[in-house]
Amino acid sequence: MKNRILNIALVSVLVMTLATSCKKSFLNETLKTSRDLEFYKTDAGIQQLVNGAYHQVFATQFNGEMAFSNMCYGTDEFRVGGDPSNGMYNSYGNTFGSFVTPNNGNTVAAEAQWDNLYIGIGQANIIIQNATASASTADAIKKTALGEGYFLRAYNYLRLVSQYGAVPLQTSPITTVNLEFTRANPKEVYDLIIADFTQAYNLLTNTGSPARITKDAAAHFLAKAYLSRTSEINDSWNGSTKAADLAAIIPLCDAVIANHALAPNYGDLWRYTSPNSANENLREVILSAQFTSDLTASGQNTQHLYYVSRYEDIAQMQRDLSGDRPFSRLSPTFFMYRIYDMQNDSRFWKTFRTKHKVNANAPTSGYVQGDLGIMYVINQPGDTRFSANLLNNSVTYSGTGKTIPHVYVAYKNGVTADGGWNDTRRFPSLSKFMDGSRTAGFNDVRGLRDITLARSAETYLIAAEAKIRQAKAGVGTYADALVYINPLRVRAQYANGENRSVYYDGGAAPSSVPQSIPPSFFPENSYYESNNIPVTTAASASLTVTNVAALPAADEYIITLLGYSAAYDRMLCFLLNERSRELAGEYLRWQDLSRTKTLIARAKAFNPDAAPNIQDKHLLRPIPQTFLDGIQMGGLALTAAQKQAMQNPGY
Repeated sequence: MKNRILNIALVSVLVMTLATSCKKSFLNETLKTSRDLEFYKTDAGIQQLVNGAYHQVFATQFNGEMAFSNMCYGTDEFRVGGDPSNGMYNSYGNTFGSFVTPNNGNTVAAEAQWDNLYIGIGQANIIIQNATASASTADAIKKTALGEGYFLRAYNYLRLVSQYGAVPLQTSPITTVNLEFTRANPKEVYDLIIADFTQAYNLLTNTGSPARITKDAAAHFLAKAYLSRTSEINDSWNGSTKAADLAAIIPLCDAVIANHALAPNYGDLWRYTSPNSANENLREVILSAQFTSDLTASGQNTQHLYYVSRYEDIAQMQRDLSGDRPFSRLSPTFFMYRIYDMQNDSRFWKTFRTKHKVNANAPTSGYVQGDLGIMYVINQPGDTRFSANLLNNSVTYSGTGKTIPHVYVAYKNGVTADGGWNDTRRFPSLSKFMDGSRTAGFNDVRGLRDITLARSAETYLIAAEAKIRQAKAGVGTYADALVYINPLRVRAQYANGENRSVYYDGGAAPSSVPQSIPPSFFPENSYYESNNIPVTTAASASLTVTNVAALPAADEYIITLLGYSAAYDRMLCFLLNERSRELAGEYLRWQDLSRTKTLIARAKAFNPDAAPNIQDKHLLRPIPQTFLDGIQMGGLALTAAQKQAMQNPGY
């Protein structure tokens, strides 16, 4: 990019210098930088295309609101926060369908995800074709690039089939105008996905993780594809492959787990300090979407904007870099406050920001910058300590003896029903993507930290779910799944000597640019205020589960609420809860609930925006109207009836 800008500048100088000469030779040009599809048949071209495909497939989805709209909204974990730009993806209301009626310029079009995935598939097809045809004997082409091409195609198709069901299959580059497409059934799509991931697994090595696709990345996603194929949404046709798929998952997961040890402390995953800092290269991380501090590079990560609560419009506060720019798109539902053992499971307290410092230029009388200004109390139902959900200047902070200007309480005055405060702009912020290292000030939207696409904690849970499904089929017992679930729960426990109130997140990462506004980041959580227990540094009580008939209290509550009694339903519910505790907000939830056909029940139970509207048809996304309007059949545009036949049921 720098060279291109330099060349343009030089041409401008030459034009200004020669404009008065009137020599015909000025118009004689020699084009030396032409690139066409022939270039992609060379070794250098293949490798450049691979690098471009990495960006297209992994990074572009995180530049804007497409990722969370399609993968986090409309589930049990998150609802719309203070800004409804893409609220239709959460509510499933009448502006959501094959065409999405925009709320504003930030609204994600219905075709955005579809188009993005097929662009990636097109690039993967060129890689596969040219790497296969290449006469090169270099492993970089015949194994690495080819394996990456197969992986990238399978990765895109796995997302497509998970979101849309039957989709068109395109396995070669399109070199002429083609307007006629039909949808392959999910079985055919999964056959391609599993064949491609298997090819990638056989071709790739384990070099370059997490920035490059590796054998372990292929194994993780191959196991995930098998698991998806065995899931309830495919039960009408997957009977012949289910047993073999489940058997194949376990050795794949075991191999990945052996190479990717869990980070010792769950908080290590989110202790971001700068681009390429230690947390981005933990052994637990298998594959990530790469972003850079080189601002001349294309693409940006904007996910730090969306999970952040509004804070800058509260008295005593102002916007700063560490608090992030609060677009306030996603607010946790009360499901997120019910599923953790809040006293013994550290994952909530290491995932959500619950305190902010006073940082206003001129704090009101009695307060100074650095005092505790905002606190979220995530207590449990029945707590009678607090008279209201919003308490101003009536709760004292033990650290200074001063009252806290703004305290938000989940359960007031003995209330047992979920609901809490009514202001959807105020909530504990999911901090997994916060980025204080941004270099253009507190209004900067360009994040620099990577996005984790796969980590071995999920590999454990993939194996656990396979064991649960095998037990249902009469192979092994449900307790076999605990071998894979308990290591995550043990990791989540507070260690002996650990300060349970210590808090950190990426918002505290220092920027290279001096900041004039004091940070609102507060290095402490509301653990003790929320739990109302004496301060301790003793190891927490064990979270290990030993009896599948008596699951943890939080899980038994969810199981009872959803009306489950069969052993399989109970264990799958427990597994899905554990996925939330471990993976909340990591762009996995919608597909997990869709494939297990638990989306409807969970959204109705825990997402007040989705509950009135969600229906069985919402287990799949609508085929975009732009696609249906643009294709033909027999050389003619589709009729209304043909478009309806091509569309998913109910839309």
